[in-house]
Amino acid sequence: MDLFSRSWSALRATVAGLGDEHFARPSGCAGWLVRDLVCHLVVDAQDVLITLATPAVAAPTRDAVTYWRVVEPPTGDDPLDALTVRLAAAYEQPWLLRFHLDDVGSAAGRAAALADPTGRVSTQDQVLTVGDYLGAYVLEWTLHHLDLVACVPGAARPPAEGLAAARELFEGVVGAEFPRSFPDEDVLLVGTGRRPPADAERATLGDLAARLPFPVG
Repeated sequence: MDLFSRSWSALRATVAGLGDEHFARPSGCAGWLVRDLVCHLVVDAQDVLITLATPAVAAPTRDAVTYWRVVEPPTGDDPLDALTVRLAAAYEQPWLLRFHLDDVGSAAGRAAALADPTGRVSTQDQVLTVGDYLGAYVLEWTLHHLDLVACVPGAARPPAEGLAAARELFEGVVGAEFPRSFPDEDVLLVGTGRRPPADAERATLGDLAARLPFPVG
């Protein structure tokens, strides 16, 4: 839960530090500008608030690792992705997006800090402990932090502890361990298909290279 707070705070602080001109740049999410990604983060924060306010009594059916699935690579045709782009455009001014993320995002952070990690919550017809649910989001925050700064040189990157935890989660989801010589950030970028491996990386990956990428969702 502490990693959730630190990774979420770091991501929101990086958004707050962006200049207006950065919102029109491409993000690391295929087909999304930075403004579209920030709008998605607003929706993510709302989902956190909704889930934390949806207690469950049934036994957990997922944990922080099994919350995630390896999915088909994005094509840009998903209706929800298209809706996100339209919503982001409706904000018109970057400061409105910053304000909404700060408002809803701060509330999500406070709710997470106040939640009982042993409690159970329901989301997407699944039950998780609060601790596992928030732990799963460390991967979400870290990947989107990398997406956010993909085309913004000099912007603050995710905290090292968040990258390490996200790597561990990701390797658990895909059932594969990347070479320890690979930095955590490169594992996440190459592993999820956000960038192709360089020739030297492909050689180091060996048979694992043929299985790439592992988009998660």
